[in-house]
Amino acid sequence: MLAGAGLGSRREMEQWIAAGRVSVNGLPAGIGTRISADDRVQVDGRPLRLQRGAAVRVLLYHKPTGEIVSRDDPQGRPEVFEQLPRLRGAKWIAVGRLDFNTSGLLIFTTSGELANRLMHPRHAIEREYAVRILGELSEEQMQLLRSGVQLDDGPAHLDSIEDAGGQGSNHWYNVVLSEGRNREVRRLFEALHLTVSRLMRVRFGPIGLPSHLKRGQIHELDEAEIGRLLAALDVKPQAAPPKAAAVRPASCRPGRPRRARRPK
Repeated sequence: MLAGAGLGSRREMEQWIAAGRVSVNGLPAGIGTRISADDRVQVDGRPLRLQRGAAVRVLLYHKPTGEIVSRDDPQGRPEVFEQLPRLRGAKWIAVGRLDFNTSGLLIFTTSGELANRLMHPRHAIEREYAVRILGELSEEQMQLLRSGVQLDDGPAHLDSIEDAGGQGSNHWYNVVLSEGRNREVRRLFEALHLTVSRLMRVRFGPIGLPSHLKRGQIHELDEAEIGRLLAALDVKPQAAPPKAAAVRPASCRPGRPRRARRPK
């Protein structure tokens, strides 16, 4: 219920509950405690109004390099959440992360259930990236990236890798993997002594980055797009979303991602 109300991901809500921050009818809540609309739920002593079937909202953001996926950066760097429409009684949940020097598709939602479905490792949702390196990979290196490379936190591999061409000394590859480990794509190439000079996420599961959504622009999915997304992920649909906040227009067709184009 807490995650569905848009207060955060399921994992975050479990941490809040375990830390004793949540109470139900004046008593400490436990993970799995059953509640109804008549129960008094408080977080940090403040009452919450939980509504079942709250409308799902989904944003697509073309993250530029130089922004961090955080709400509280000690170094004071620009944060992606500063670019998003303000919410009342809910919270934008980032679906996965991109590091400071990585650009491309970021998904935000108010639905903890949808965020969990996209991020939980057991669902093995594909992520696709456009990768630029200096020089070209040999067939042996490409096969090694497919079969597996030993990293500090265990073996990892790419589900697929395709040559996307290039000019001069730079060369592009489209890669797909089904994990979301920290800096995994960069570390895979670094394990072969190759430096990634540019990295861009172009697809997350059934959602592709629209080719005309420019860096720094936002697109909020409409009711039909959210319906297709929930159907593709087998997530139970909820109430229709409210009218989108004013954002720059773009189009997206969840469930029909286009083949990734090499960035200019």
